[in-house]
Amino acid sequence: MTENHARRHRGPRLTPPRALPPWSLVAAGVLAGGLLGGGYGVLRPAEYTATSYLVAVPGERSDAAGALGFAQVYGRIATQPAVLADARAAAGVPVAALRAGVRTATSPDAPMVAVSATSPRPAEAAAMANAVAGALTRRADAARAGTRVTLVPFTRAVRPTEPSSASAGVTGLVGAAGGGLLGALALLVRPRRGPEAEAPRPAPVPGPAVVDGARGRR
Repeated sequence: MTENHARRHRGPRLTPPRALPPWSLVAAGVLAGGLLGGGYGVLRPAEYTATSYLVAVPGERSDAAGALGFAQVYGRIATQPAVLADARAAAGVPVAALRAGVRTATSPDAPMVAVSATSPRPAEAAAMANAVAGALTRRADAARAGTRVTLVPFTRAVRPTEPSSASAGVTGLVGAAGGGLLGALALLVRPRRGPEAEAPRPAPVPGPAVVDGARGRR
């Protein structure tokens, strides 16, 4: 009877919590990264890019190699403050907007300069690219006597019809990939638990009968 009384007063047996499977970290990272990436793609305004192309043409006492070299030079100076200030009126935007949205590219094999402009408005992107290309052409004409190279328009920038920025689906996939990678790294660096630490056995709670018996022995 004393044994039954002790069993009733031991209290409930504690069950250790079940550990989550290892792949849950990766799944949580993929889900969180996909949600964040998709949300960024939805909230970010779309951007449009237009490109104008210029060609360096050699003049008298010049050759193709000279034209190629000056095309590289003009590609570097296209985003300089003096050129952007000259293009500001035609573009209809401040110089700071031109500095942030205009990029140039050149080819090591062809004497061509690409002037690209990015803006949330398609018409503004085309106007910015054409304005900077026109300002660069005027700079090249002013220096033609010394360079013996003429910079002429090849194609003007036209109003883009589709955004150049990534869609919400693409940003969501990128975010999901990044989140999955972080989850996998967290899975690799997490501390390992031994078999004894995974399921600790709770100590039994002594009942009143056990305490009384200990007092009687004293």
